[in-house]
Amino acid sequence: MHIVLDDTAMTAAGQGNVLASRLIHRAHAEPGWYLYAPTCALVEAGRARPGTPEHLAALPGITVLNLDLPAALAVAQRETWAAAHSQYAAQPTPDRPDGAIVATTAPKRWDGEPVCVLDLNA
Repeated sequence: MHIVLDDTAMTAAGQGNVLASRLIHRAHAEPGWYLYAPTCALVEAGRARPGTPEHLAALPGITVLNLDLPAALAVAQRETWAAAHSQYAAQPTPDRPDGAIVATTAPKRWDGEPVCVLDLNA
């Protein structure tokens, strides 16, 4: 299971969201669970809730995704960097042929986008 946290999911995790906490626990404790934090989303989460990036980056079950050249080119074409980097990170790769799910507390943001969404409000 590959899951990308968008900035809203990261902020929710910092505020004690139960579903976000469960994802973090599973990524740390269970084989086959992978949780990703795109750097642009980390920046936006830090603006919304200071300290969130440092906290999430320190957790062993979360892989921070750098803004490499292909990601930067994808982000440059979009209006918001956090959502663009999250969407880019969720696209299929050789390691993730089916792509990843985007975890969010703002599922409407993803309407019409080519990603699967996990609503953390449920």
